[in-house]
Amino acid sequence: MEQEATLEASGYGQRGPADHKRRQQILQAADEHFRLYGYKKTTLADIAKSIHLSTPYIYKFFESKQAIGEAMCWHCLGAALSQIDESLEQAKSPVEKLRRIFLGLEAITWQILSEQRKIHEMVMVSFEENWESIGRFREGIYEMIRKVIVQGRESGDFERKSPLEETARAIARMTELFYHPTLLDQAGKSQHDEALAVANVAIRSLTA
Repeated sequence: MEQEATLEASGYGQRGPADHKRRQQILQAADEHFRLYGYKKTTLADIAKSIHLSTPYIYKFFESKQAIGEAMCWHCLGAALSQIDESLEQAKSPVEKLRRIFLGLEAITWQILSEQRKIHEMVMVSFEENWESIGRFREGIYEMIRKVIVQGRESGDFERKSPLEETARAIARMTELFYHPTLLDQAGKSQHDEALAVANVAIRSLTA
């Protein structure tokens, strides 16, 4: 997932007008540094120097390097959610939609790990430090799954006895097996087949 010309602000730890051109300039410079050198090795001074600004000036727009990282991370993860949501529009049934959520998360996050290692490392930091962007991402997955379960219950594909919120939360937790950066590192390979198998288990639990 390549970054777009305009990077969305996450809202966390940010100051000043959201559409200020300087904010975009800072985000673009940070994006380049994070991709080349990694989040941990990049300092605010590095970002400021690359665009001929002082470090104190950066603080007019962001409270910290983490605030910039939040914007980068949410741009990446938010794009993943949007991509999966778009794929759900092409699915013919709630059963297929649920499979697409599992498989989409696995495919996108594996692509980031294998093709954009430095971005993967930044996402790993965000999980380790429990950034706000991770909470938004998890909630986005939950809402997506909840919506599919509701559709399945209305169509008669899924049972209606299990508590909706509890069921959606449990299945959302199951998806984490295939997008958590630490687990991806440990696996060291695509887990498409595993994601499909777990998706099928979730589907069977909903159709029982």
